[in-house]
Amino acid sequence: MGKIGVPKPVKLIMSLITSDDLLLHQILEVLAQRYGDIDFKSDILPFDQTDYYTAEMGRGLFRRFVTFRPLIPRESLVRIKRETNQIEEAFAAEGRRRINIDPGYICAEHLILATTKGYTHRPYLGEGIYADLTLIYQKGEFRPLQWTYPDYASHQIREILKEIRKRYLQELKGGSR
Repeated sequence: MGKIGVPKPVKLIMSLITSDDLLLHQILEVLAQRYGDIDFKSDILPFDQTDYYTAEMGRGLFRRFVTFRPLIPRESLVRIKRETNQIEEAFAAEGRRRINIDPGYICAEHLILATTKGYTHRPYLGEGIYADLTLIYQKGEFRPLQWTYPDYASHQIREILKEIRKRYLQELKGGSR
């Protein structure tokens, strides 16, 4: 019989996609008030590998990854995804989102994103939220899986996530950045 234990806390990460610099700044303030200090911001990255959000959010989209301190329990991802959906709705205009907020977490083993869409590789977590196993960490690298979105499979994003993982491991040991 396996011994039941509590897993280590994880690093909350969010991908923010928008075309509005001012809105991004406002959202970052809201997120920091709710989830803690933002301790990492990626450079602004073009969001140009898909047109998935163009009809709803327009052209000229960009992305920024952010992480928060303190670490969180894994099971809080359901609540966080529901809350970020509410934030998206609160900042919508004429029924259209102006920002996409994708929360997830990084731990030593993988990157998990929260989603409202179920699929074969997305186990149900509860309250309408599924876990998307997006990348796994093996042999010193984040590795894409057959269902990983092309942008997350890119070298550039995997390097950003590798840096976040490194910071997470330092934070687990009690160090800070």
